[in-house]
Amino acid sequence: MMRRNLFGLEVDDLTRQETVSVVDEYIQNGKPAHLLGVNSDKVNAIQDDLRLLEICKKAAIVNPDGISMVLASRMLKQALPERVAGIDLMDDLLNLAAQKGYSVYFIGAKEAVIRQAVTNIEAKYPTLRVLGYENGYFGSDVWSQKAAKLKDIRADMVFIGITSPQKEYFIQSLMDADVSAIFMGVGGSFDVISGKLSRAPRWMQMAGLEWFYRFLQEPRRMWRRYFFGNLKFINLTIKEARSIKQ
Repeated sequence: MMRRNLFGLEVDDLTRQETVSVVDEYIQNGKPAHLLGVNSDKVNAIQDDLRLLEICKKAAIVNPDGISMVLASRMLKQALPERVAGIDLMDDLLNLAAQKGYSVYFIGAKEAVIRQAVTNIEAKYPTLRVLGYENGYFGSDVWSQKAAKLKDIRADMVFIGITSPQKEYFIQSLMDADVSAIFMGVGGSFDVISGKLSRAPRWMQMAGLEWFYRFLQEPRRMWRRYFFGNLKFINLTIKEARSIKQ
């Protein structure tokens, strides 16, 4: 796989469908992998969080989960083929699992939300082998117990929707404990799949405005991330461009 160097990270030059094919190969070969989506918020975070940076560098597959990453890649002459939205990739992987008999497990969100999300997923993919689910409200003191449980369950794919950077720390702890699975952080996807939140209309997705729709749904929670965060990311992109010219 070809990779593009952006902000100190190696981002895979893969389309969404190519990513699905790579994940399929990992599962067939029995190889564990951290499937990581990177957006402007994560790029901002790794500037001050070396632990998170090292985890991101270790990820087997790194996708640009945000239009800002794709635009920045073009500006920095490291053009990526497309945005790989986490919720769309998750759906593609669930479809793959349903077709090939791969098993899945879900962790994240509040109990009622994750329960409804799984109900909706099972309705969409009746043949999907769902080995279970649990909410995302637990601390690092039980991570070893979670690892032991997942070792017993032996799911092919584990989708994790908890807050960053705890999500990445948790996934790395599972990999360090030799839990063999494809681990994918899915952000707030369970909220959308459950129906708690709605997704942006297709035209907004295509126009790169999905982030703004998300802000309109949760302004109090998202305003700092999107407005101050976007300004920080733009500044980082400009600095990166200047360093390349030098």
